[in-house]
Amino acid sequence: MIEPYERALDEVPGAHPYGRSSRYSEVEIGVYRCRDGTEVRYAKRRLLPRLDDAAEETAAHTVSSGERADQLGQRYFGDSGQWWQIADANPTLDPRELTDEPGERIAVPLPGGFPGGMGGPGVRNG
Repeated sequence: MIEPYERALDEVPGAHPYGRSSRYSEVEIGVYRCRDGTEVRYAKRRLLPRLDDAAEETAAHTVSSGERADQLGQRYFGDSGQWWQIADANPTLDPRELTDEPGERIAVPLPGGFPGGMGGPGVRNG
C-alpha cells in the first residue's frame, strides 16, 4: 500500500511524470529538443529482465473462468492497476492473454522481486 506522504511526493511539480506504482516509475525520462527549441519529454525504453533469471521469485496461479488481469492485480497486490506486474512475469504483452485460457497456470511475482516492479519475473508454469 502506498502511504499518503508517498502519494504527495508523486504530485511534486517537476518530479518524475509517472507515479511510484506505475510500471514506468523507474524508467529514465529523456528530452528531445525540436528544431524550434521546444523540448519534448518522453519515457525511454523500459526493458524487462530475462524471464528465466528469477523464476523462483514467482508463485503459480491457475486461471479461473471469467478472471481478468485487473482482478489478479487486486488479489495479489491490493491494487487492480498492478496487473502489469503479472504480465511482466509472463511472456505476454496483452493482459487479456493472461486469463484467456481457464486452467492455465501463470506466474505471479512475489513481493520484493525484480527491478522496475514490486514483484519478480518468472515463466509460464503451464
